[in-house]
Amino acid sequence: MADIDRRHVLAALAAGGAAIAGTTAARAAPKELNFADMKKDTEVACVYHCDFGDDKRYSAMLRNINNHLSVYDFDPFKTKILIVAHSAGIKYHLKSLAGTPWEGKEIDPDLAKRMDGLAKYGVEVYLCKITFKAQKLDLSLAKDADYIKLVPSGVATVAALQGKGFAYLKVG
Repeated sequence: MADIDRRHVLAALAAGGAAIAGTTAARAAPKELNFADMKKDTEVACVYHCDFGDDKRYSAMLRNINNHLSVYDFDPFKTKILIVAHSAGIKYHLKSLAGTPWEGKEIDPDLAKRMDGLAKYGVEVYLCKITFKAQKLDLSLAKDADYIKLVPSGVATVAALQGKGFAYLKVG
């Protein structure tokens, strides 16, 4: 029997469209990862670095990720893509901007829909805990989505992932 890890199970569930509506309890904050939890389990893996709060740039990043996935037939067994967000980049993954430095700004709801669509193909988002602390934001402001995780530091995570063999991309 082939070895099956958590990522492959999650990818199979996503690919199969598995969803159980209304049975998941609301979370206080996303799952926290440490560097040992981060693994490169595909031949091709890439980290997209998002430390910006410009909607056009974020949209371009999502378009690039979609194009990136298309070359691999949107198959999460062929490639793994992570977004590491810190600084203003976390705003795209918050439930609300109320009480944040971005309060009063509007984010195009289509961006969230596009990100949710990419997550169905295994794209994950790692949010920087240092940013939350520096901005005095509660960790529970992060969206309740299985693809969103908390990491100790955004920049340290980018470096750790590169050390594990992830390619680095930044849209700019």
